[in-house]
Amino acid sequence: MPEYRRILLDGAVVQVVREDADLVAADGRRVRAEEAHHLPPVVPTKVVAVHLNHRSRVEEFGIRLTPTPTYFHKPTSALNSHRGAVVRPEGCKYLNYEGEVAIVIGRTCRNVSPAEAGDHIAGYTVANDYGLHDFRDTDAGSMLRVKGSDTLCPLGPGLVTDWDFHGKYLRTYVNGELVQDGSTDEMEWDMPYLVADIARTITLHPGDVLLSGTPANSRPVRPGDVVEVEVEGLGRLSNHIVTGPVPVRADCGAQPTESEEVRSTALGGDWEFRGIRAPERP
Repeated sequence: MPEYRRILLDGAVVQVVREDADLVAADGRRVRAEEAHHLPPVVPTKVVAVHLNHRSRVEEFGIRLTPTPTYFHKPTSALNSHRGAVVRPEGCKYLNYEGEVAIVIGRTCRNVSPAEAGDHIAGYTVANDYGLHDFRDTDAGSMLRVKGSDTLCPLGPGLVTDWDFHGKYLRTYVNGELVQDGSTDEMEWDMPYLVADIARTITLHPGDVLLSGTPANSRPVRPGDVVEVEVEGLGRLSNHIVTGPVPVRADCGAQPTESEEVRSTALGGDWEFRGIRAPERP
């Protein structure tokens, strides 16, 4: 399966093809993948994410899945790359990982059937749909700051074409410890369905990204942690968490909160009995 990456090479943005441990540019220049300065593998005009799709996540929340998918938007300013630093703003506590598969659009797509949608998919990459739940109380409807703050959309390492999404494992690790272990087979709605659903009213352009949902056990991480998302056949996306250089400004807007809604969502408490949850990691 071909894998394409975007890197900085001799000061320029270059698309390369992975050949084993090397990345090769069209002019023949080579660089070791482990030494390359990675960029997001695609340049989307929009990033759309499904709220819930994996059955293990729905069961964890103790809720019923909606009859059809619901979505939110992550601005392109949230884009990040393989090995990029993910910023937890000073004064915030609840930055959660969410390992996911990202769908990448290859052809302009509008008003297609699920059966036709696959022809408009260029390929797939690995994503981590980070959520800053400290703002969940104030942005619950839009999820704008929760999911759209700067650096909270790492993609990579590369775009893989001709990947069959059926029966693939999806795993997330924090400091080498397995924390999410799911499968694409537990998704209620598959990749072509999600593309067709969005494209009924929103034109999807080449490079646009759809995030397809995360399995159970999203939990907070903190500065110094290394978070890796591995998807079978797509590779392993690695990022590290850092503290933002300045706190969230206090002279305007809503401030980070620590309500029961925030804590239950971030820490995985039983939603039917709010407040019953695993202890926070020290």
